[in-house]
Amino acid sequence: MAAAPQITREVPGLADLTALLVARGHCDERAIDRARRVAEDGDLALDGVLLQLGLLTERELAAAFAELLGLRVVTPDRYPIEIPPETDGLSFRFLRDSRALPLGVEDGALVVAAANPLDPFLANATAAATGQPIRLEVAVPIELEAAFARLHPEGGSPSTAEEGGQAETSDDDSERLKDLASEAPVIRLVNQIIARAVETRASDIHIEPFEDRLRIRYRYDGLLHEAEAPPSRLTAAITSRIKIMARLDIAERRLPQDGRIKLAVRGQEIDFRVATIPSLHGETVVLRVLDRSVVDLDYNKLGLSAPMIDILTRTMALPNGIMLVTGPTGSGKTTTLYTGLLALNSVERKVVTIEDPIEYRLAGITQIQVKPQIGLDFASLLRSILRHNPNVIMVGEIRDLETAQVAVQAALTGHLVLSTLHTNSAAASISRLRNMGLEGYLLNAVLRGVMAQRLVRRLCMQCRRAEVAPDELVQRFGLDRRPGQTPGAPVTLWHPVGCPNCRQTGFSGRLAIAEFLEPNANIEKLIFSHAEHAEIERAAVEAGMVTMFDAGLDAALAGTTTIEEVVQSIRAEV
Repeated sequence: MAAAPQITREVPGLADLTALLVARGHCDERAIDRARRVAEDGDLALDGVLLQLGLLTERELAAAFAELLGLRVVTPDRYPIEIPPETDGLSFRFLRDSRALPLGVEDGALVVAAANPLDPFLANATAAATGQPIRLEVAVPIELEAAFARLHPEGGSPSTAEEGGQAETSDDDSERLKDLASEAPVIRLVNQIIARAVETRASDIHIEPFEDRLRIRYRYDGLLHEAEAPPSRLTAAITSRIKIMARLDIAERRLPQDGRIKLAVRGQEIDFRVATIPSLHGETVVLRVLDRSVVDLDYNKLGLSAPMIDILTRTMALPNGIMLVTGPTGSGKTTTLYTGLLALNSVERKVVTIEDPIEYRLAGITQIQVKPQIGLDFASLLRSILRHNPNVIMVGEIRDLETAQVAVQAALTGHLVLSTLHTNSAAASISRLRNMGLEGYLLNAVLRGVMAQRLVRRLCMQCRRAEVAPDELVQRFGLDRRPGQTPGAPVTLWHPVGCPNCRQTGFSGRLAIAEFLEPNANIEKLIFSHAEHAEIERAAVEAGMVTMFDAGLDAALAGTTTIEEVVQSIRAEV
C-alpha cells in the first residue's frame, strides 16, 4: 500500500499550525519561511523539515498539534502491548507509513495515535478499513517508533528474522555481519535507539547481551533505566551496525575498541563516544551521548553557590599556578573546567587542553587528544605545549609523578595549569600528590586551590513535596543550626514525587555540590610538614571552607535535592 500523503502548504490547518509555533516562540517567521522553501524544493513534509533543521523538538510539535486541534498527547504507557484485534483491516506497513498506531476502542470509537493528525487521508482510510469511527490523538514520533519496534521488531521485512536467526552461526563471517548490519530494519532500529536517547536526554546507552536476551539501558541523572529491547537474535546485527557507524573493526570481537560517531539526530549534530568490550555472550557496547545543546557551561546552572562561583572565578583569573578539580569518575570535573575555560577564552589568551578523551569541542580553544599508543601521553604533550607559550593549560588528569612534575614546571614558568585528580576530598588531593612523590615545597609554590565536587540529582520542581523534617533527622545533621534557618522554627525538607516531566522519578537533572580548599599560611605549614589530609581539612574549615557535605545540606534545605541524595553521593559516615 502506498504511503499516506505528507503535509504540504495546501493542507487546511497548516497555516494555523505555523502561526501557533510563532506565537508560542518556538520559531520565528524567517525560520518558517526557510523551512517552507526547503520543504517545497525537496517535496518534503514541512513538519519533518522543522524537526530536521532543529527548529523545534518532537514534543514541541506534538504539543502544538494538540493545542491547535484540541487533542490529547499520547503518554508512553498508553501504547498497546499488541495491536488491538479491532484493527484487522489495517496492514502494519500502512500503519508505519502513516505514522499512526491504534490504541484501542474507547466510547465506541477507535483511538488512533497519529504523529501527523493534520493528514486528512489517515482518519478516512482507517475508518474505511475498520468500519469504525476514528478519534485521533497526537503521538510523539520517538515514542511511536518505540511502540512500533516493540510490536514488530523486524519492521515488516520478511528476511530479517531469518537473517537474524543465522547471525550466531555466521559470527566469524565479517562480510555477513556487514550485510546484516546494512539491512534497513537494523539501521532503523539502531537509529531509533540513538534517537530515543537524544530525545529523552539520556547521558549513556548501554547495550548488553545475555544468554537469553539483549538488554538496553539508558542513563538518566546518573542512574540506569531499562528500556524495551529488541529480540536477542538481532544482537550481532545491532552491534555490527554501531561498530560500522563508529568506524571500528567489526571482525575484531576479542579486544575492546573505542570510536566516535557524529550524527544528525532530530536536526541536531550530536557526538557519541563508543566503547566495546567482549563479554561472555557477545560484545557489550556503551555509547556516551555528547550533546552540547543540553550541557549548560554556566556555573549558576551547574548548581554552584554564589561564594563558590566567586572563589572559582578569582582563582582562575590568576596569571599562574595550579588549580585542581577532584572527585570520582562522573562527578562533573571536566564540565566545571570547561565552564572555567570558556570564561578565560579570549583573543588575548592562548588556551590549550590535553584530554583523554575530548568530551566537547570548544570554539577558540586548542584541544589535543592523548594517544598513548604512539607516545603522546600527558607528560610528553605537556612538554611540547610549553614551547607554544600558552597562557592557560588544561591537563585532563594528573595520573603520575612525571605529569605532576611537568605541570609544576609549567606553573613555575608563568602558566596557569588546570587539571583533575581522583580523590574523595580537596584535602586528600594534597596527600595524593605527595604520595606520587611531589615535594611539599613545590606544592606550596604552585598550588592556588583545590575544588572537590559531587553530582546529586536535582528535585523536579513541578512535583516535589515539602514536609516538616523529623526531629531525629534535624538533630542528627544539625539542620536547625544551618545558615538561614530561624531558631526554633520547623525545618522543611523536600521529597521526590514523580510526574511525566521527570519520567515519574521525582528528579530532573543534576547539580554540583562542592568544597574549595584555598591554601593559607597555616595550610602551607601543614603541607610542608607532611600532615595528614584530615588535619589539613580541619585547618581549611577553620579558615572558612564549607565542606561538600555542608554544601549538600544547604542544597537540601533550599529544596533543590534531598538529604538521601547528599548522603549517598558523598558517602558520609553520619
